[in-house]
Amino acid sequence: METTLTAARTLIGGASPVAAPIVPALCLVWSRAEPGRVGEVCLLGATAGEGPIVVGRAGGRRDLPRAEWVQQRPGRNFNSGPLAAPRISRDQFLVERLHDDRQAITNLGKLPLSVRGQPPRGREEVRVGDLFELEGEALFLVITRPIVLPPGEASVGDAALHPFGEADRDGIVGESPAAYELRDHVAFVAARSVHVLIRGESGTGKELIAQAVHRRSDRRDRAIVARNAATIPEALVDAELFGHAKNFPNPGMPERAGLIGEADGSTLFLDEFAELPPALQAHLLRVMDQGEYQRLGESRARRSNFRLIAATNRPESALKHDVLARLQIRIELPGLDERREDVPLIARQILRRIAARDPDLARRFFVGGDPRGLPNLTPALVAALITHPYATHVRELESLLWRAMTRARAAVLDLTDELPASWSIAPPRPPTPVVAAPASEGDDAAAAEVGGIDPMSIPAEVIQACLDRHEGRQEPVWRELGLSSRHVLTRLVRKHGLNVRGRGSGSGG
Repeated sequence: METTLTAARTLIGGASPVAAPIVPALCLVWSRAEPGRVGEVCLLGATAGEGPIVVGRAGGRRDLPRAEWVQQRPGRNFNSGPLAAPRISRDQFLVERLHDDRQAITNLGKLPLSVRGQPPRGREEVRVGDLFELEGEALFLVITRPIVLPPGEASVGDAALHPFGEADRDGIVGESPAAYELRDHVAFVAARSVHVLIRGESGTGKELIAQAVHRRSDRRDRAIVARNAATIPEALVDAELFGHAKNFPNPGMPERAGLIGEADGSTLFLDEFAELPPALQAHLLRVMDQGEYQRLGESRARRSNFRLIAATNRPESALKHDVLARLQIRIELPGLDERREDVPLIARQILRRIAARDPDLARRFFVGGDPRGLPNLTPALVAALITHPYATHVRELESLLWRAMTRARAAVLDLTDELPASWSIAPPRPPTPVVAAPASEGDDAAAAEVGGIDPMSIPAEVIQACLDRHEGRQEPVWRELGLSSRHVLTRLVRKHGLNVRGRGSGSGG
């Protein structure tokens, strides 16, 4: 059975091109017997109106509508049938829609059902963001979804979509509306030739998206040229960008094409672009407009047919205004807090990548020892990962999975002793206010309040990895971690006994 966008439109009285209605839904985020179905949803009210529905295996009572589980793809829903785990009853639980987006869950079957990690009871109320578990068998997240995802640029351009729940050809993982909207943005931007700004918090995948835009563009035949702008020395920025002539500035120096010359006919990706001071950003204005530039030590002008993709985790105000005006298309990357139902799928992909390089971990934590298969995770770990307040998103998720593997004493990954699940998603963090002055070195509490996160909640492994990635330069580290000042980072380094190494060691950024 297939639900199309046209069918969804008839639910609201016609086939006019309006958005499909948003309804509460249950998302399967963990299953012992059917892990391949993670990411499927049961749309509450899509076909049964406001009445109750029964969730369970095939068969059972016929006096009430039964849940239909679907794989949502742009413009189409594919019915995947009822749950099939043998321990789940034919009539396992009843879902009733209440007022104020609340749902009532009444357990009818033998398998205990617990809501928000509390002891099982017969009837519970849940809201969007709550998790509930059929004991040892399945874990569900209450979400909202459009009855049918809108078709977009990506779905039109692909002859066949990626297998449900797997990474697509660009490496993007997720079945949420946010994931498909991101795919649409990539497809739209790739078909244009203008310069691009990718903005998102640290760990949201800015380089992955830049590579995807390049791979889908008409520049794909030439390799992308990528550089972290924060590593370009201020005194050498022109030489790095534009290159220099032979024997310049000293005899015996070889000719150098520079990043702009190397990217001729291709894409230049500059990560951490906002770390370039505004005066250095201005060096790009002419070449962004006309493709015209000069190598150092040469009098003649050269031209480069390149496309700039700049990425930053800083606000747009950190960019020089006339440079920002030339970055004509923007891609805003969602954080994990905007696509919680995708976290189990992303975690699975991370574990597969790790296990593919480490046969011992594959044998320990994957069914049959096959790293292409499905990892063994406890439902409590999945709940903890879904509800965790991420500061560095996918990087932090990977760090938590490494902690789970390091501490595992059996073939199943768990981390609930260190990372207890909250079993419900807290409201989103308010935007970080502008700080007039840095916090004092001893004022951790004020730093936590101003920065919007508790610095002490950031795992030591995440901080160390960030320090290593930036070679000890503390300025980009404290900004990437979302801290309020360098002083807070210094306190965290001392508290955890971390190693600040590299050429930035001791420089304070």
